[in-house]
Amino acid sequence: MIPQGDGTAVELFQASAIGTAPTGAILLVHGNQGGRRLGASEFVDSGALLRLSSRLNIVTAAVSQPGFGDTDGPADFCGSRTQQAIIAAVAFLREHPAIDPDRIVLYGNSRGAVAAAMVAAQLSDLRTVAPASGVYDLKSVFDNAPIGIRKAIELEAGLSSEAFKARSALHHVGNIRSEILLLHGRHDDRAPVSQAEAFYEALSDADVPVDLKVFDCGHRIPRDESQRVLGPFLQRIFASGVTRH
Repeated sequence: MIPQGDGTAVELFQASAIGTAPTGAILLVHGNQGGRRLGASEFVDSGALLRLSSRLNIVTAAVSQPGFGDTDGPADFCGSRTQQAIIAAVAFLREHPAIDPDRIVLYGNSRGAVAAAMVAAQLSDLRTVAPASGVYDLKSVFDNAPIGIRKAIELEAGLSSEAFKARSALHHVGNIRSEILLLHGRHDDRAPVSQAEAFYEALSDADVPVDLKVFDCGHRIPRDESQRVLGPFLQRIFASGVTRH
């Protein structure tokens, strides 16, 4: 549990590779999870933390969003509390003796991708952000979103223009300096692929290093397909001698 200055705490799980030289870390941010609200423990239960850590010889961590797992709530649908919880987790990892602070990758899926993209707009020195199946202009998709998602947004965030903007990285592209890898399903019925395409174009126009990989699937990208892209990408980031530029 990572304490925050306001008296709340953030739940973080981590798996460390065996080694002495500082390498890097990947921080995983979970998606919506329906009504279960397991938080980051889903990455522990699935074996993802140990699998990534041993395969890449890095520290792998996962953070629970407010209102999920044991992170203090309430949930705010990717708003400032969620973003600050992720930022606190990044700061904690930067102090880890086995982590090169210039080689931290932030990966967020679905709801986690929305928050991760917003964190990229606040941490200009973050090495890489990889949002998967995310929404980057929340207002533009609200009316056509599943009713459960609409209710969650209204309950947790409200429907003001300020609330939507605070959760829409497309409106904060000018503050993003991290390398961005966008992962998205071509037939995503929750987060239209046009969201990733528009974000990609805006980042490209702002000279942010960005790549977009579109998969022939829906909202959930099959693990074997995403790993074919993420594997080589992460190996490059964590390769010996690679530094942020």
